[in-house]
Amino acid sequence: VQLQASGGGLVQAGGSLRLSCAASGITFSSYTMGWFRQAPGKEREFVAKINWSGGSTFYATFVKGRFTIARDNAKNTVYLQMNNLQPEDTAAYYCAARTTWDRGSYDYWGQGTQVTVSS
Repeated sequence: VQLQASGGGLVQAGGSLRLSCAASGITFSSYTMGWFRQAPGKEREFVAKINWSGGSTFYATFVKGRFTIARDNAKNTVYLQMNNLQPEDTAAYYCAARTTWDRGSYDYWGQGTQVTVSS
């Protein structure tokens, strides 16, 4: 199983980035996909999740309408569109997969992609 996250980079405050996470080795359309982030010296925190069909999504409060999670099951890929990025969004972003919507731990994790937002 592999979750390959990409799309991170350096952006100025107010800018946008689109993260992608390509999955292989799993029946992608059977999995809830999530995005998490971890800033230096801080614990990993939940960002967003999307159910198997894309019909249900859930976001952390701090997203405040700035981020959108989406998926393309034909491409085995989940996305995180991030707009109006702020310095406090600087972190390594990870994608993860699990078979349930709201119970249990995530089964698989990607390697992370770095997002750095300058002020």
